[in-house]
Amino acid sequence: MRLSVVLPVYNEAGNLQPLYDELIAALDGCAPDDYEILFVDDGSTDGTAAELNGLADRDERVKLITFRRNFGQTAAIMAGVEHSDSDIIVLMDADRQNDPADIPVLLAEIDKGWEVVSGWRKNRQDTFLTRRFPSMLANGLISKVTGVKLHDFGCTLKAYKREALEGVNLYGDMHRFIPVFAQWTGASVTEVVTHHRARTVGVSKYGLGRIFRVVLDLLVLKLFGDFRTRPLHFFGGMGLFLQVLGLLCGVHVLYNKFQHNVLAKDQPFLQLAVFLFLIGLNLLMLGLLAEMLMRIYYESQNKSIYTVRSRRNLPEPDKK
Repeated sequence: MRLSVVLPVYNEAGNLQPLYDELIAALDGCAPDDYEILFVDDGSTDGTAAELNGLADRDERVKLITFRRNFGQTAAIMAGVEHSDSDIIVLMDADRQNDPADIPVLLAEIDKGWEVVSGWRKNRQDTFLTRRFPSMLANGLISKVTGVKLHDFGCTLKAYKREALEGVNLYGDMHRFIPVFAQWTGASVTEVVTHHRARTVGVSKYGLGRIFRVVLDLLVLKLFGDFRTRPLHFFGGMGLFLQVLGLLCGVHVLYNKFQHNVLAKDQPFLQLAVFLFLIGLNLLMLGLLAEMLMRIYYESQNKSIYTVRSRRNLPEPDKK
């Protein structure tokens, strides 16, 4: 099969039938009889499941995976990729803000030899303060830290050659960094302008809190990207910095003692600063170590980050 379109879905009742109609119109024009549409229901609690099952009943090209509960967009994307059966995988949202008519544009770039083609919502139809402005900050920060120059990491509409996703294992909310992982493994990455439409049904699942999660995920990404094989450079660098800072603080205490006759026990600011900084450092290290242990746990035992309730029009996986 040439093409798989993977759509993570969470509480999108009312959007799915018109989305399906648009997908069929776009895909019949660029990959007739050579595609599948794979919906991943991420534990929806509205009428989404009934609509998806109705689509799967009417069209065998519609594949359906239903999670037992909400595992998040990253898990849904990974499930769709793992269950897809094609040379090219297109990811997109199910809220109809991505335009299926842009899929041929992405495929044209794939045919030119690019392995990852990322959509850019240049004229984004979202509120500026709560959606566009935080996204601009996050995209600039990600580009600066990772070296992957894209305008819109948050746009789900992307096309991948299957080999570009080999070895990419995602956890948490890391789906926005797939082009980063792909480029780090040697894949070629480009970007095209795509349409973006205002949401007409349902509500957004993201808010201002997302930018803080992006910063934390970016810290983990930087650690594993630059220091995975040489963690001493990371931890040792921080350790040396703290040692120098401690030495300077000690010199300051001695200066106050001998020049101003202020005893160390009477200088509470030093103790408070050291206490707070060390507590923060310990928490940060615990978080990074926990992230490492989590990855070892999943990857060494081949454990999945999701569980599937049912499959439609898909073969049952091999039991191991």
